[in-house]
Amino acid sequence: MQIEQQVSLEHLKSIQTAFEDFENAGRKYLDVEAFKQIMRKCLGFHGVHDDQIGELFRKIDYSANDQIDWGEFCTYMQLKYKEVEESYTRSKRISFSLPATVRELTHAEQILRIYFTPDDTFIMMREDGNISFWSAELKLKRSRKLFVRPIGQKPKWITNFTIMSQYNKFILSTGDREIQIYELSTLEPYCQITGLESGPLQLDYCSTGEDDCMILYGDDQGCVNILLLKSVGETLRTWKKWPKVDNFPTISLENSILSPNVTCIRWKVHEDWITQMKYYDSIGAIISSSNHEASALVIGCTSGTTNLEKQMKEVKECWKEGKGIKCHGAPGVPQKRLECDQSVFRVHKGVKTFDFCKKNNLIVTGGMDRILRMWNPYVPGKPTALLRGHCAPIFFLCISPDDKLFSVSTDNTVKIWDIEDQCCLYTANSKVSRIKGDVSACHYVSGTKSLCIAADGIALLHLKIQPQLKPHHICSHTEPVLCCKYSDEFRQVITCSEGSVIKVWDLDTGNLTFEFSGAHDDSAICCMTFDDSGRRLITGGRDGCLKIWNPNNGHCLRILKKERCGEICDCIYVEMHKHKYVLAVGWDRRINIYCDSFSDHHHIQLPEPHWQDDLKRGHKDDILCIAQCPPTLLATSSYDGEIIVWNMISGHIYCRLRNPHIAVCTDREAAVDKSVNKVVFLKTRVLKAELGASLVATGSQGSLAFWNLFHGGQLFGIFTASKVKSQLSSLAVSIDDSLLYAADSVGYIYVYGIKGFAVHGPEVHPPKIVNYWRAHVSGVTCMELIEEQKVIVTSSVEGTVRLWSVDGEFIGTFGQLQPWEIYAPASWQHPMVPYEILIDPLSMPIHPVLEGDTPVVQLINLEQSEENMENTESKDLHNSLKMTISDDDINEEIKKMTFQNNLGKRLRHERFQSLNKPLNHGGPVVYHTLKCFEISNSPITCEKPDLSAANTDPFLTICFKESKVEL
Repeated sequence: MQIEQQVSLEHLKSIQTAFEDFENAGRKYLDVEAFKQIMRKCLGFHGVHDDQIGELFRKIDYSANDQIDWGEFCTYMQLKYKEVEESYTRSKRISFSLPATVRELTHAEQILRIYFTPDDTFIMMREDGNISFWSAELKLKRSRKLFVRPIGQKPKWITNFTIMSQYNKFILSTGDREIQIYELSTLEPYCQITGLESGPLQLDYCSTGEDDCMILYGDDQGCVNILLLKSVGETLRTWKKWPKVDNFPTISLENSILSPNVTCIRWKVHEDWITQMKYYDSIGAIISSSNHEASALVIGCTSGTTNLEKQMKEVKECWKEGKGIKCHGAPGVPQKRLECDQSVFRVHKGVKTFDFCKKNNLIVTGGMDRILRMWNPYVPGKPTALLRGHCAPIFFLCISPDDKLFSVSTDNTVKIWDIEDQCCLYTANSKVSRIKGDVSACHYVSGTKSLCIAADGIALLHLKIQPQLKPHHICSHTEPVLCCKYSDEFRQVITCSEGSVIKVWDLDTGNLTFEFSGAHDDSAICCMTFDDSGRRLITGGRDGCLKIWNPNNGHCLRILKKERCGEICDCIYVEMHKHKYVLAVGWDRRINIYCDSFSDHHHIQLPEPHWQDDLKRGHKDDILCIAQCPPTLLATSSYDGEIIVWNMISGHIYCRLRNPHIAVCTDREAAVDKSVNKVVFLKTRVLKAELGASLVATGSQGSLAFWNLFHGGQLFGIFTASKVKSQLSSLAVSIDDSLLYAADSVGYIYVYGIKGFAVHGPEVHPPKIVNYWRAHVSGVTCMELIEEQKVIVTSSVEGTVRLWSVDGEFIGTFGQLQPWEIYAPASWQHPMVPYEILIDPLSMPIHPVLEGDTPVVQLINLEQSEENMENTESKDLHNSLKMTISDDDINEEIKKMTFQNNLGKRLRHERFQSLNKPLNHGGPVVYHTLKCFEISNSPITCEKPDLSAANTDPFLTICFKESKVEL
């Protein structure tokens, strides 16, 4: 564990006192030794080593001047705590699978409610009585219209519905003040209750016993109505026997409550219509809401209190205040609960929707004021938290079993909140989710972690919840990663994206330790390097500026900038004349030299004068790369294919090189790219004149050129390093110059053994390839070889940064959920490979036939010789085929096949592709001349044994038995 993670508040107080003691003694700034003394004294950790304290000191020293003060220490600790908090928040982030899965429905009235049954079926009900059943994959199972509009009469409208799963029934309420019950399996009418006192708006059902239940509905007068049913099966059968009205057995509410099995309770709860209502059996209470502020949310009992003392107390208070005595009258007359029977929550502009979670003892409300309020159900006076973020009234709320809160507003915005931290984890607006129109119903399915939304009456949208990082494709950046560098000082990998976002990763675990954005005013960062201490990061961007950073806190120490800025393509940090400089090249076609001196206090620094040779005889095109070989050599390469080797001491040109073209451009291809985007020195060979090639440069069509720099420069070897002839994007060599690593724009990494290649003179044959593998499905933008840990870091256009062993074993992707231990191969992803690489057609191995190196007949001969065929007739057939068709004929046919130019694609894909092509009636091909021979299938004849002597000769008897077994 890092030291800063173990520092408590008491430790900070003691460290502050120690800093003040040093300041009183005349030392405002402390060096590393004094800091170690303070930390050992104040912390008292026995497991803390001096190396850890020294590492902490270097992180705090943002200006890299080997001294810190109390203010810098506090700044770093504050940033560190903020980083830990942000990292914790990132670990909880989730998202939707966007865009949503949309199912268009026939245009009709809006959907009132979505109900999910235990058999994974969605039930949707419209206002006009159209009910439909959908599978979990949003496939329509069946639908039916319950009402037939009578001629000359107004249509009947449904206000809500619910399911009586215990009795295989579903209940719906209508605008005609009716409660209708249907058979769930056949959708046939069963019975209905008419004559309700008011219009039912919200409907709910709850089973309270083996044969008891409760039907609840909230009306437009703010009343909660409860029907308590006993012996439900018998009661429903009794109702079904009543006379039919419009082909529906009908009983009025007054007649239904005459039965001893039915009890009707009506509570006057709100002063406005009820917007939502639900009975929660876990607390034995009803929660209802309305737009009335004084009674926005009410939690109340069903049948009232049975405590006589509380009832008498309420009666006495009413008598003293001159109020009427609260008592139960006729069933149709609403009664008010006692104050001890309910809890009232006041909310500004009322409550439109709510949800309750018994596990967290939490109620969440939302309404017209666009604020989510979190309440303790036993403390109605004040909410425990306010969640702001919606820009429209909140329409739907749901608390998931994994403590996530889902909210939907009327502007079709869906948000996911974390209940524990009370923060927004994800937002999906209508543009990305494709939710259009007015949202009328929502339902969250915890089993499949999906949110279903009905909008505008014509579409059902299905949003699947997923982790923030897809399991098959983990992105380190949301944009292309242009470069990466390794800091040996802090054992960190620094990456930067096209959107000017710099991220700092821990090499040992792959976790993100720090990030900051807008490094170059949202301009892409094209190159990076470290100073000689490895503690300051230098970046160059498309804005033409170089910036020096402390990568541990994101502090910009200095800006290096010329008057007329051009895009910077590459930069290095060098030492010349006992001074330190930053060299940058780019689109201005010049080598810009900036002096790195702590005595220069200007925040913006201009470059030194250019070399005269650079001004007069320098590059004529954009410079793409720069490389250094201490103590004197410097190499630059340009877009036109020219390489110039410089003497850094004098500023003169040492030699000029130009790569030859190894391939001729065909008519179908565009002009050959002449650019040399990477050069690298073989430093162990440069100082020895007798050794051959000491500079390696990329070329056209994935080629590599080896140059000898003496005597004006000589080409000692050139070959195609990329098997698919793709442009090479990055190079790296081992310290002893024995291995060369090359990465191409298709995502492959190639390892070549160059220990003895082009040492004693020009080479005709390419060096031996040691290994190669696919690292990314898109181009590799940068590759960093870390020999001390024997790993390779690669970044790509797709936004991923991955770590590999030098042998090509996949360790992991930076930013993945499971951290790795770099010295524990068991924690690596190997032998697995990234999923997108596994399924990419170009990752498939190339068959020798497709490469055109091995004749088909030779492969057939090889396969048959390995099988060791015993049949001599098949051998003769093979020899006859070999004599009939020549290798040249087979090669000509292969060139005509469709898969010749598709180097790595699956053969199965090629066969499917060929099926769509018109038939070729141009006559027989060479394959049609193959002769076919029928295999002789002669029956096996067995001689019948002589049984004449079987009873006398025991030997013949045994032989006879054995022959029967064989037959």
